[in-house]
Amino acid sequence: MIDQNRQGYEDQSGNFFVPENYVFKSDLGLNEQIVRSISAKKNEPEWMLELRLKALREFLARPMQTWGPDLSKLDINDFYYYLKPVDQQRSSWNDVPQEIKTTFDRLGVPEAERNHLAGLGAQYESEVIYHKLKDQWLAKGVIFLDTDSGLRDYEDVFRRYFGTIIPYNDNKFAALNTAVWSGGSFVYVPKGVQIDVPLQAYFRINAEKMGQFERTLIIAEEGSLVSYVEGCTAPAYSSSSLHSAVVEIVALPGARVRYYTIQNWSKNIYNLVTKRAFAYRDSVVEWIDCNLGSGVTMKYPAVILKESGARAEILSIAVASSPGQIQDSGGKVTHEAPNTSSRIISKSISSKGGRSSYRGAIKVLPGAVNCKSFVQCDALLIDDASRTDTYPYIDIQEADVDIGHEASVSKIGEDQLFYMMSRGIDSNTARNLIVNGFIEPLVKALPMEFAIEMNRLIELEMEGSVG
Repeated sequence: MIDQNRQGYEDQSGNFFVPENYVFKSDLGLNEQIVRSISAKKNEPEWMLELRLKALREFLARPMQTWGPDLSKLDINDFYYYLKPVDQQRSSWNDVPQEIKTTFDRLGVPEAERNHLAGLGAQYESEVIYHKLKDQWLAKGVIFLDTDSGLRDYEDVFRRYFGTIIPYNDNKFAALNTAVWSGGSFVYVPKGVQIDVPLQAYFRINAEKMGQFERTLIIAEEGSLVSYVEGCTAPAYSSSSLHSAVVEIVALPGARVRYYTIQNWSKNIYNLVTKRAFAYRDSVVEWIDCNLGSGVTMKYPAVILKESGARAEILSIAVASSPGQIQDSGGKVTHEAPNTSSRIISKSISSKGGRSSYRGAIKVLPGAVNCKSFVQCDALLIDDASRTDTYPYIDIQEADVDIGHEASVSKIGEDQLFYMMSRGIDSNTARNLIVNGFIEPLVKALPMEFAIEMNRLIELEMEGSVG
């Protein structure tokens, strides 16, 4: 029985939907006219339209990749590539249409803004429908806009960086994103400004057969500090939806950027994402990547260490907890300069027939002496029906380096459960304690309120995995 009304409805499995009520919805499928219409509706400059069309040709010409998860059932022409939910963006939460506001209220987004965040953007389908930066950061020159507004209001700096970290021809899905991108965040932090609470963007797919292609660009000037959190959800449908984002980060000398992802897509989502950062002298880039949902995820946050003293840290959690679900994640670091360092720590949990894979790469170029890098991949298998894999790639072109890699696979053993249950702990609590201990090194890297939410989501994913 479905309880449906104007503000939304929930089915028996807890999936929350809102009836479609949109300003514009493109035709099903992908072609040049769709791309031209997206650009025209956004009133973009000619150079952006030309880049979109060039990227479309690149996407159509490239074959579907054959490595990694099987994408043969992904029908590119079975998605809507642009869906405009409102006539204009709102800066007051009270002005957001009620049916959309209800969705984000249920997700706790307005409360998060009031209590924990320096600024908030909320994207619904193809457009950012709400955006707000607190006055104290506006006064310091911080820019936090949706990406469409960033292009319109700051075209010179936008054009200087857009597509330079991840060019349109980097891979097939980066080309797709460049052709049809809409929404995302444009962040600029001036020299020396340190934002001590996170900015957050929340991405929601509501429509069936929807493609969401946000584009995020973060520029941290010299000596600045910024933390950015993105969250992702969607209701479950019998048909697939596609999420293919591109994130570009520039950390200029002495800057520090932390990028958190808490992904909880429904299991009908293909999540095919490209994320990369350039780190300059003495800068630090940290990716903290938490992947729970989607049917197929392919995501490998990357950092290119461009100048001496730059440092990268990639912490990844992946939970594959349903039959056929694939979490293919990891990280990549390229050491281009001497005296750079990196660390990749990957934790994965596989249960109920799910499959998790670590796929990563460390590359050291000639002349990048005195580099240090360490990779640690730990996998926890909950049952015999699940699977885990590791695909490390290490390319060292310099002798004077310190590189380490280790991997482990473990299972929740009957003896562990028996030991804890013999001391009065029930089986579900015992299992959760073991899982929480396994992921604790990564969860503690999250801000407190997000760490609590992450633990809760993992407990929900693990329900029924043992016993």
